[in-house]
Amino acid sequence: MDPDPVLVIEELANRQGRFRPEAYFFVLRALEFTRRRLQLPGHVTGRELAEGARDLALEEFGPMAFDVLNHWGLTATIDLGRIVYDLIEAELLRKTDEDSIEDFSEVYDFQKAFEQGYRW
Repeated sequence: MDPDPVLVIEELANRQGRFRPEAYFFVLRALEFTRRRLQLPGHVTGRELAEGARDLALEEFGPMAFDVLNHWGLTATIDLGRIVYDLIEAELLRKTDEDSIEDFSEVYDFQKAFEQGYRW
């Protein structure tokens, strides 16, 4: 029997200590959101996931998106990559040989993306 992914993520978040469990769940939701939007059944790039995470956060949290993500420990696009690689290490996600954590580096300025990305 496979371990419960919720328990795996909660344990992972506690062990790593960088991000709240909600950040891990958000990245998984952002992955599904991005796959649906791009109509891809499987792999997405780091840039695609970062952009999808931005759009999902703006959709879900509106003008509070930056504050919510920051509260969970997400302060830059590289943090999305750190979570993805934590999930890969926990065997909840997989990567290709072409993938690198650097794919998430400086995709956009986190704070500006959420301040300017939300339209009043």
